[in-house]
Amino acid sequence: MNEGRTGVWFVGARGSVATTATVGIAALAEGLAEPVGLTTAGPAFEVVELPGFADLVVGGHDVDDTPLEERARRLAAGGMLPSRLVEAVAPRLHEADAALRPLTREPEGSQHDEIERRAADIRDFRDAHGLARVVVVDVASTEPLPADRPEFHDRAALDVALADPSARVLPSSTLSALAAVAGARAPYACFTPSLSLGIPALADLASASGVPVAGQDGKTGETLLRTVLAPMFTARGMRVRSWAGANLLGGGDGATLADPEAVRSKLVSKNRGLHDLLGDDVVAPLHIDNVPDLGDLKTAWDHVHAEGFLDTHITLQTTWSAYDSTLAAPLVIDLVRLLSLADAAGIAGPVPELGYFFKDPWGSDEHSFARQADELVSWALRTALRRSAAPVA
Repeated sequence: MNEGRTGVWFVGARGSVATTATVGIAALAEGLAEPVGLTTAGPAFEVVELPGFADLVVGGHDVDDTPLEERARRLAAGGMLPSRLVEAVAPRLHEADAALRPLTREPEGSQHDEIERRAADIRDFRDAHGLARVVVVDVASTEPLPADRPEFHDRAALDVALADPSARVLPSSTLSALAAVAGARAPYACFTPSLSLGIPALADLASASGVPVAGQDGKTGETLLRTVLAPMFTARGMRVRSWAGANLLGGGDGATLADPEAVRSKLVSKNRGLHDLLGDDVVAPLHIDNVPDLGDLKTAWDHVHAEGFLDTHITLQTTWSAYDSTLAAPLVIDLVRLLSLADAAGIAGPVPELGYFFKDPWGSDEHSFARQADELVSWALRTALRRSAAPVA
């Protein structure tokens, strides 16, 4: 049962993923595109009541001020989006633009003040559009890991540090997560490998705030393929000795990940599932190279060496090439719809079954894609039944 419109609040709203998702939502709402790549549009979800595409309203935060329509045209010029589609949904892009709010790289006052400013923007967006709820999705650029990673174990001590006008103890991703979950009580997904809620003092924040959350680091291409293939080797008793990977990409992501500190967290999350599925003794060198002329087209190469029967050698090589943002955008839309369902059903805290969408899933140690897919469908059906049985307020 759809109880009104759902807000989609993108952190990094003018970036490639958010812009592609915004164009996609508009095109789906207008009937100009088919929901290709959306899990929630598949037959397994036909009986699950989810927000309609026309009922999704986009807003968000960004440090950039490039108009969405211009950003979308640049993506179209680079081959990622059809120009005709961008022009057709231009009025909806203008509407979304009006709902975007700026972030400053060096905000004034304490970090507590900044959290409240971001939370107020989300609440104002919800109220101005008469939304049933707002789902916040962080799709901002990957942050470098903090040089002195915050290790606050006590929420009271963290609050004291946040109130100090001279202290900058948390990165922007964590400020946005706190604004969403604690300040606006909005369902939240972290689609990046940035720190976000990864502090001991925040471990129970979502449960205490009564909202569902999901993360971390969207599983779109190379890692998706790995989590499909690795269980095959294990099931057939073939021992994987090494799994090497190389990623070539340009665009904004390539430039961001050229920073050795920014790429560090990305490499950790990309390899975690592989080691969990195959063991820590698997040799797994992995690197990401910035190749500016590729633009937003990403290519990933993998070389797998395994041991077979009677000490024979098995080699598998894969090449995956795609516009990463067009892989990520439908997953983001899926997450918004499913977190809206979870919130309507009264679910709070990390939703393990949404690990299907992530490299490093919160609340789950399951990385096998086939198992994750089964768990997601079962969860969605159970949650839909729970929601339909809940009393109407």
